[in-house]
Amino acid sequence: MAISPYVANLRAQIGRSRLLLPSVTAIMYGRGNDILLVRQRDGDVWSTPGGAIEPDETPVDAVLRETWEETGLVVKPIALIGVFGGPKFVVRYANGDETQYVMSVFECSIVAGELATSSDEVTDCRFIEETEFEALAVPAWTREVLPICYSRPHAPFIGATSWSPPPGS
Repeated sequence: MAISPYVANLRAQIGRSRLLLPSVTAIMYGRGNDILLVRQRDGDVWSTPGGAIEPDETPVDAVLRETWEETGLVVKPIALIGVFGGPKFVVRYANGDETQYVMSVFECSIVAGELATSSDEVTDCRFIEETEFEALAVPAWTREVLPICYSRPHAPFIGATSWSPPPGS
């Protein structure tokens, strides 16, 4: 996928250094407990539909846009599964750019469209069971997010904390 004008402007100023960017991902369940995954052209790995939030775009609009761009599906966000980030969400691109995403993960229902087999960004889209997911080539962040999604949480996920005030404060 082409770099967004916003990120291109930032890259012109900071080069390949790590950017911290807000992002979204869509979780759509199939007939059983399978989840729709896409095979990314960049890196040939499987992940969920999603991407960076653009300036002035809401997270829910971003998840609608990204899902449509990658899958051809129109979706409706129905629940916030959680907000994730940290070292597993660092992506190093082939050109040397580095980005760390803070990801809002939405459960979505499909409302229209036909599942595309490929797009500018992906080479395949299909529903995948948890046992098959475990054997796929995937980015590190999916190993944190998708097990929670396959377990179908009933409340938003809040991860364990590790920060505390410095001693003596």
